[in-house]
Amino acid sequence: MKTRVTLKEYGTICKNPSGIPLGYHHVDGETFDRLERFVLENRALGNGTDALELMTVASRRGIGKIISAKNHVGVIAIPDGGQIEILPKFYDRDLESSDAQAKQIFLQMLRTIEEIPNKQFSKTNLSSEKNDILDIFIRMFIEETSALVKRGLKSDYEEHQDNEYFFKGKLQISRHLRLNAAHKERFYVAYDEYSMNQPENRLIKTTVERLMKVSGRLKTRKDLYVLLTELECVESSVYPEQDWAHVSADRTVKEYKTILGWCRLFLSGQSFSPFRGDSLAYALLYPMELVFERYIAELLKAKAEHPKIRVKVQYRMNYLFQKPTRFQLKPDVVVEGPSGVAVIDTKWKLLTHTPDYGISQGDMYQAYAYGKKYGASSVYLIYKVFHRLRSQSYMIAETVLMFEYVF
Repeated sequence: MKTRVTLKEYGTICKNPSGIPLGYHHVDGETFDRLERFVLENRALGNGTDALELMTVASRRGIGKIISAKNHVGVIAIPDGGQIEILPKFYDRDLESSDAQAKQIFLQMLRTIEEIPNKQFSKTNLSSEKNDILDIFIRMFIEETSALVKRGLKSDYEEHQDNEYFFKGKLQISRHLRLNAAHKERFYVAYDEYSMNQPENRLIKTTVERLMKVSGRLKTRKDLYVLLTELECVESSVYPEQDWAHVSADRTVKEYKTILGWCRLFLSGQSFSPFRGDSLAYALLYPMELVFERYIAELLKAKAEHPKIRVKVQYRMNYLFQKPTRFQLKPDVVVEGPSGVAVIDTKWKLLTHTPDYGISQGDMYQAYAYGKKYGASSVYLIYKVFHRLRSQSYMIAETVLMFEYVF
């Protein structure tokens, strides 16, 4: 039976055969071992810090080895078609959101981020509770690619060289003499051929082939196979980096923009994080701190319609010390406008009901340094919040302005 496990940030996985301890998620031994190797492989590849932020491997008395998720969310695909889905944690008045709510909120946040193609990010996709995150993304890629195939794939002239039985184009004299001294009936020629075998189409086909291996749903794999038959005249991308370098930038491939965005996401398999390894089929993972930061930035950009207001993300202009230049200051968002500068720092943390709201002293010192070095009139710390609205949508950050330090 294929493994399909859904847990949330800081959830724990074990392979206890005698029962599932309270608060733990159980997977079979082979899946657990693959997951453990995945974490260890990334440490060995020099991604030690990121791997530790992704998951930790430990041991508990009476349970054995455990793997705990940390701040990365998304989906990990197992070679046998199984999947482990990690969702963000949200609370509403100390009540934790359900898996379906967490998934819907997470996708609502992702749809605002530029790195995630969202042309087909419809409400139907967002409310799909039965599908996992990876399958939702694959379905959107299929819809977009199917629409492109119906409109017609891009074709162009490309040079073709071969030893033919007919003369066409230009004779390649040196090769012709070398290969056909004893074959007077053949010609080694070069000619332009009108073909769909373009870099963009090769990348799409390679993406389809890869997704057929990682999708765990029969309906999805069938739809991917249909796309593969439509791309029969296109070769797979042998050297993807070369094909990316030769993707046309002219207006004729404007309709490819969203699809190529999906291709880049699926072929890299990295999302925002450099995780990779041979023990797993696929890993699409997102650090929630970065997702939250970019979500807030995109909301601000959408609301800052005044031409004199500029919203800058991860602005790297100042250092804490100038002589020598040390400790670069990188506030999450800097807003510059006619009334001055505002610095915004996002925190993927929950506030408490204590007098200081549970804000750490380190966060306050950081806010003060940002304000001084960037000449800000105010600094805002924005924390996560989760409220369900009557319209079945969710409020994540629109009203989470929790603290303001005015200089």
